[in-house]
Amino acid sequence: MEGGAYGAGKAGGAFDPQTFLQQPHTVLRMVSWVFSIVVFGCIVNEGYLNRPDEVEEHCIFNRNHNACNYGITVGVLAFLSCLLFLALDVYFPHISSVKDRKKAVLLDIGVSAFWAFLWFVGFCFLANQWQVSERQNNPLNEGADAARAAITFSFFSIFTWVGQAFLAYQRYRIGADSALFSQDYTDPSQDSGTPYAPYTNEEDDTDTVGTYQQPPPADAFEAETQGYQTQNY
Repeated sequence: MEGGAYGAGKAGGAFDPQTFLQQPHTVLRMVSWVFSIVVFGCIVNEGYLNRPDEVEEHCIFNRNHNACNYGITVGVLAFLSCLLFLALDVYFPHISSVKDRKKAVLLDIGVSAFWAFLWFVGFCFLANQWQVSERQNNPLNEGADAARAAITFSFFSIFTWVGQAFLAYQRYRIGADSALFSQDYTDPSQDSGTPYAPYTNEEDDTDTVGTYQQPPPADAFEAETQGYQTQNY
């Protein structure tokens, strides 16, 4: 994992495309992006058919339009989500606020887990509808490969989005541990309970400090003046 706050280096660094493309979460986003294209592309192109005696097209998954609509909707929205988070990954190292980075990582965890759940529901839904499809509705077995591809890549998408959520959780733990360390740090002098000793100059000599002396009493001065006598010539 990358160093720094929540899995990124110091803010303001130059963008390195090679390093960015080699990051595990970037690889998983690109793989999820491709899988979403395959799912909704297969359903849009070959997911609808009609019998010779019918004019209106029906969904290949048991003639259930909800199944086709669900696969297309989830695929398109997952495609857009991958693009948005790839753009966020490019901008993420330039976010200087640790709180904003934390929000971005938490958003990544929530969205990735949510899409993993939607793909799980989509896989179960499409697989079930394909299994119960009646053969007379598609006697020539048209679009079977496209239907199987949509089901298969829906299944693979579950793991790619779970992987993204796991990597985002790892980034969150790295950032949380860093923040906890900075909050729990205490000054060793304060932790021991004894403050630093006051600064003293070792070159100072206590003998140089003068002592206070009282002035002589006034009686001694008067005694000296009385002993002085003037002489007349």
